[in-house]
Amino acid sequence: MPSSTTATTRPGAPGPPARSPLVGWLAVVSVTLGIFSIVTTEILPIGLLTSMGSDFTVSEGMAGLMMTTPGLLAAVAAPVVTVATARTDRRLMLCVFMALLAAADFLTAAASHYWLVLVSRLVVGVVIGGFWSIGAGLAERLVPTESVGRATAVIFSAVPLGSVLGVPAGTFLADLAGWRTAFVAMGLLTAGVLASLPAVVPPLPPVRATRPSVLGGMLRGTPTRFALLLTFLVVLAHFGTYTYVTPFLERVTEAGSGGITVFLLVYGVAGIAGNFAGGSLAVRWPRAAFGLAAGMVSAATLLLPVLGRRECGAVALLIVWGIGYGAVPVASQAWFVRAAPKTPEAASVLFTASFQATISLGALIGGRVVDRTSPSTVMTLGGVTAALAVVTVLAPRARRLTWPDG
Repeated sequence: MPSSTTATTRPGAPGPPARSPLVGWLAVVSVTLGIFSIVTTEILPIGLLTSMGSDFTVSEGMAGLMMTTPGLLAAVAAPVVTVATARTDRRLMLCVFMALLAAADFLTAAASHYWLVLVSRLVVGVVIGGFWSIGAGLAERLVPTESVGRATAVIFSAVPLGSVLGVPAGTFLADLAGWRTAFVAMGLLTAGVLASLPAVVPPLPPVRATRPSVLGGMLRGTPTRFALLLTFLVVLAHFGTYTYVTPFLERVTEAGSGGITVFLLVYGVAGIAGNFAGGSLAVRWPRAAFGLAAGMVSAATLLLPVLGRRECGAVALLIVWGIGYGAVPVASQAWFVRAAPKTPEAASVLFTASFQATISLGALIGGRVVDRTSPSTVMTLGGVTAALAVVTVLAPRARRLTWPDG
């Protein structure tokens, strides 16, 4: 997700402000915590679906709208909100989005009717689209050029950390004091991030207004189209399978609830490692990073129905899967940014919109398949889809792509 994946500063791009490197890193941490809050709020209902659906007396399918609604709206909000606020200081917009997220968390906690929860999830979708589009490419404006790659990896580490720490902590709180307490805690954390942003993040006037014409120009470029296609294939494969990995572990691996928790924790830790490894590789070779990540996702999901019948095999493949998918977001953003080095925010907009739309589509398609077949079939189809991404990366046309920044 970073415009920071290039090793040198682009011509005409502003460098980081003349401030202490420590302050710059505090700003990076603040943005990372903001994304952590967003990711955790977005996926927290996965662990609370049953209890929330029971409290509001809605079916599991209706409760599932808490997951599909934010992703679909985020895909729309990413370009619309970013274009509408193109001339507004980006620090101010980050603060506005954090205020909206805190309000959404508190609204969910206080909701007396399910429709209020869905309203709060719509707000979460707007926050996802807006904050990600702006925050994902800020590393180069916060730290010195030589630290941009590391800062980008730190920002992106919020994604697996939301799964490894945020969701289990929220679920634990819900078990102790009810699901509403989990959302109150998320609201308080988000309010804390809101307080920190103006204290450590410098004023960030827009470098170049993100207009519809800029987005249209990017879409006409071959590298951008390849980035869209690759992101679509890998994210579709991942969320079409990982959304239903728990049923697979229950029915095929026959793991107990405690074992599944450990398996998913191992997967999350592997995802963090993959995020940092992918960030380092994507700085120089985004195509290779993407191809390797897609290949690992494909291999893991294709082999799970065969080797995942035993716990040791399932754990080993989840580690491979976690490392592979952990590298996908940073490799995808790197491709988008290198395809359009002069318009980093526009690149982040297209990245966010495509990613969020595909998350919702993958979960939806995977659900239809698992209802009609089995978790093993879902894994196989996901593996084939990820393999198509590998083929696309290795295609002669992809090999001939030349990057504007060399």
